[in-house]
Order: sequence, then C-alpha cells, then structure tokens
Amino acid sequence: MIRAKKSLGQNFLIDKNIINKITDILDLKGKSVLEVGPGTGNLTSSILKKLPKKLYVVEKDNKLFSILSEYYKNKIEIFNEDILNFDENLLCNDQLIVFGNLPYNISTEILCKWILNINDEKVWFSNLVLMFQKEVANRIISNFNSPNYGRLSVISNWKMNIKKICDIKPECFSPKPKVDSSLLFFSPKKNFFKLKDPKNLEKITRIFFSHRRKIIKKPFNIIFNGNIDVADKLKLDLKLRPQNLNFDTYYKITKEYEKLGS
Repeated sequence: MIRAKKSLGQNFLIDKNIINKITDILDLKGKSVLEVGPGTGNLTSSILKKLPKKLYVVEKDNKLFSILSEYYKNKIEIFNEDILNFDENLLCNDQLIVFGNLPYNISTEILCKWILNINDEKVWFSNLVLMFQKEVANRIISNFNSPNYGRLSVISNWKMNIKKICDIKPECFSPKPKVDSSLLFFSPKKNFFKLKDPKNLEKITRIFFSHRRKIIKKPFNIIFNGNIDVADKLKLDLKLRPQNLNFDTYYKITKEYEKLGS
C-alpha cells in the first residue's frame, strides 16, 4: 500500500468521475502533455487513454517515481525532480498542456514560478489545468473590492485568463484533505501589461498587501518617497485600501516604479 507523505502535501485523486472530467476539458490527442505530481497514476492513466503525442511526468517522491517508472515503462517520460527546480522549457518544442494536482503546501509557489518566468516570445504551455485548495483558488480568481483579493490575484491575472471548472470534495481524495479543492483552467493572454521585470510586480504587491487593511498612503510613500506626482498621474486616491485597486492599477504603479530605476 502506498502511503501519502504529509511532508510533500500528497492527497491522491481517486474519484473516476472527477478524473474523467479533468481529462475531458481539452482534446489531448496528438498533443504534448505534462503532468505534475502524478501520485499513484490515476490521472496519468486517464491522460494516456486520450492518446497524447507525448506524456511527460514530474514526480519528486522517490518511491512513487520507481513505481510509476516500472508500471508505465516507455509510455511516459518521467523525471524524479522537484518541479520548483525543473526547467519546463527544455522538455520539447511543442506547447504543453499541463495537468497538476498540486501539493497544497507549494501550489502558489509553483503557479507564481510559471507565471512570472514566462518567456513573452514563446510561452511553453498552451493551457494549465490545476487543482488548488479551494481557499487558494478563490484568491487566484478574486477581483478587486472583495475580501479574497490580494497579491496572488494580481500576479495570477497579469498574464493569464482564468476560469473555475468545479469544486471538489475531500471524499474524492485519499487521504481525505480537511478542505475542499477547486479545479482552475488557465490560458495565456495574448495582450498583457508589459513590465521590465516580474520581480518588481512581486515587490510592489508585497509592500501594498503587507498591511491590507490600512490605507495605501504609507506603502505608496515607501515606494515613491512621498512623490505625490505619481499619485496625481495615476489618479490614485491614497485613502483607499489595497483591495480597492484593480489589476491594471497595480501594473501601472509597477511601471512607474520601474521608471525610477531607468
């Protein structure tokens, strides 16, 4: 019997209806596919039934890697690596369709890595179909003026179109997590706000949302040294709170910040 490792945030998806729903989202025939965290291979088998051109799999757990390698043999190309240190750009020249029942403890880190490191000239994936803790998913898809809106919302929606597919109950996993999960579908935006360095957007949102219940005057002054001209240019009301600023406002603030260093 394979036991899930708490340290790796493992919860194996076992519900066949949900598994089929996930692999029915897109036509996989003749496509190159990447699966992250295959666990016991339930989703892997369903993907293979859709006749992809190639299925790449990344599994960090040594034991699961050995089991999957033996079971699937040459049907998949499997890597025993940490996805956070993995370079997806080196897999193939095709755009990949990515599936992932992401470990809850590093799901946001994985997503931010993928979004912030996108090569604007050639995006390595065509779509992401990813599972998150429901609370995290709500933060990802949240819009401004709502309680769940924050850094993750701003960063995720910068280069991605995102929609929620469904919520998934704990009973669909083994072991059962204590919370509901949500399945999200991502596709890259053709047009997005251009910034010099994604790290600047990380920095701006971190400063603003570190005191999310306070007005933005203080974080604004930290970033722009009290230069009110930038606030006037962007027509910013410094009495607003971080959750009251929409996506584009954060991208514009980041752009102005980048001008300071140029």
